[in-house]
Amino acid sequence: MIRIENLRKEFDKGVVALDSINLTFDEGSFIALLGPSGCGKTTTLNCIAGLLEPTSGSIYFDDRDVTNLAPKDRNIGMVFQSYALYPHMKVIDNIAFSLKQKGMPKAERHEKARQMARKLQIEHLLDRMPGELSGGQQQRVSMARALVKEPQVLLLDEPMSNLDARLKIEIRDEIRRIQQDLGVTSIIVTHDQEEAMAMADKIAILDNGRIQQFDTPEMLYHKPANLFVAHFMGNPPMNFIDASVEEEDGTLWLRGGSFRVKAPAAMAEKLAGKAGQAVVIGVRSHQMNVLLAPAEETMELHLSLVENLGKDIMISGDLDDALVRVTIPANFEGSYEQLRELRRQGGSVYLKLHEDYNIFDRESGVNLLI
Repeated sequence: MIRIENLRKEFDKGVVALDSINLTFDEGSFIALLGPSGCGKTTTLNCIAGLLEPTSGSIYFDDRDVTNLAPKDRNIGMVFQSYALYPHMKVIDNIAFSLKQKGMPKAERHEKARQMARKLQIEHLLDRMPGELSGGQQQRVSMARALVKEPQVLLLDEPMSNLDARLKIEIRDEIRRIQQDLGVTSIIVTHDQEEAMAMADKIAILDNGRIQQFDTPEMLYHKPANLFVAHFMGNPPMNFIDASVEEEDGTLWLRGGSFRVKAPAAMAEKLAGKAGQAVVIGVRSHQMNVLLAPAEETMELHLSLVENLGKDIMISGDLDDALVRVTIPANFEGSYEQLRELRRQGGSVYLKLHEDYNIFDRESGVNLLI
């Protein structure tokens, strides 16, 4: 288990990179640190690794305080964005290098290197030089080198940034498989939310050096804590539509510039007493039904784009002042060509919200339904 308590890191001129970071990672879990460039995720990882000294706060591996320990005394393995292999050494010697530094005899360390190479399916590369390998192969060698010393914690800093899209998927699956097989507590830094959701048990989303939400991928996607998390998670992005809460004869409504929809019962309970409050409706692209004719409690979408994505059709358009994207099945009652023709004519479709959307306070950005 890793425990981070009140971690703060300041750089020169009073620049605060991390502020009040509190996190606990369970033993054997896979954690992602996610956020935009400059949010503090790599700084957090480097503090855990011992490459940066915190300004204040503490870091524990189980019950051992490692805050002031050198990296070599923390029993960690690290995999970097750059593979950082020794170009003059064969693959087997690159993998076994940390064991050589510990004074392990050559035969024993080579045997351990072979065993780890076998797990990563690179045993056939052991006699090659790094310059003879592809990017994916070099990253596997880097992984084997980090894991061969049986670290307590595996730290991965954007390990797939240099790989093409297809190879990224292959390598991330390989990393997750190995992590599960070995049961090593692992932390990955990434700016790619799809990568984080595919690999991690839990994700910590950072912005401006603060934790915005630390939760499972499912909760981050379906119940984001605030507008920042909602903006960041999901592809296509969540749609945001301005509205206000309105009460009439004991019924709560959400009113926008051109629509009024009734708040579902469970949502109305959370919004009780908030009549007149300015809010933002946050709705995923699949949380709406598309109708070709207006109906009760629908929202008119003026079409601007119709895209065929294979199994889905995505339509985009203007709803009041918001750009809204909707995904619908390819077997939608109105065909792809019919929707394209409707767009060419400057027409509209009508959206009926499901009941599982989110409501955010427009001023604070906080999710009012959590």
